[in-house]
Amino acid sequence: MTWENYYMPLTTGEAIELLVEKQGKARIIAGGTDLMVQHRSDPLNVRALIDIGRIPGLKEIREDSRRIYIGASVTHSQIVNSALLKKKGRVLVEAARTVGAPQIRNVGTVGGNVVNAQPAADTAIALTALDARIHILSGDGEFEKPVIDTFLGPGKSCIDPSKELVTAFSYSIPGPGERSCFARLARRESLALPIVNLGLWLCLEEDDHILKDIRIAVGPMSTVPFRARETEALLKGVLLDKAVIEKAGRSISDEVTPRDSFRGSADFKKQMIGVILKRSLESALEGKGVDSDEREQ
Repeated sequence: MTWENYYMPLTTGEAIELLVEKQGKARIIAGGTDLMVQHRSDPLNVRALIDIGRIPGLKEIREDSRRIYIGASVTHSQIVNSALLKKKGRVLVEAARTVGAPQIRNVGTVGGNVVNAQPAADTAIALTALDARIHILSGDGEFEKPVIDTFLGPGKSCIDPSKELVTAFSYSIPGPGERSCFARLARRESLALPIVNLGLWLCLEEDDHILKDIRIAVGPMSTVPFRARETEALLKGVLLDKAVIEKAGRSISDEVTPRDSFRGSADFKKQMIGVILKRSLESALEGKGVDSDEREQ
């Protein structure tokens, strides 16, 4: 190990002060499940680690009048067990449930999962489907941006953990007709990286199956999480029936451009993402995955 100091600040302000003081020679650490692996394979040029695990506000899941907020230090297990997210963020709960073994879910954080910037990171795909925003604090102040905009390539994020601190993720509180779900295909279920995964969010007109809006996020179909915008455009404003669902499956298979890998051939991935989308849309058509209070009416 190369670091000389290990800090445990109690506030985000203290954490930023340490980052500024160390002038790029410190790194933020939360669960550490990705950082420690990176360090073993390629030792980090850092003098200090700043553990944000004791900052209370970063461990909260809450909502206000407009949005739901998930602290950057919230673990995958917290997401899986959150009554609020089970009710108003099913896609994220289902994605978090697939991450690693229970030991990893108990330690690994949603902030680390996103900043690690893998194009098929399960919670990143779910947050992309939710059109979530990431909240960031630096020495220059606070700012936010869409989660999908932080990805620059495999393992490359625009967020600099030696200068910036992710504080939370947020997305709009779902309203009537909104539904979401997550699906993945892997060789050994949750202990393996996915061959393909998909996060789906949609909004149906009340009292019928006209699709008002839809977001489809998939991975690993590009160097970053991929929005299937052509397939989304095909589906907006149409009656969601079995014929349209079949058409959507063909559309997304044509739209994605995966590469051959040891997990599966490009052709296999194209076929399977079509199958997964069709099953997810069928689930939504059957009334599953409701994310708003309409389930209580």
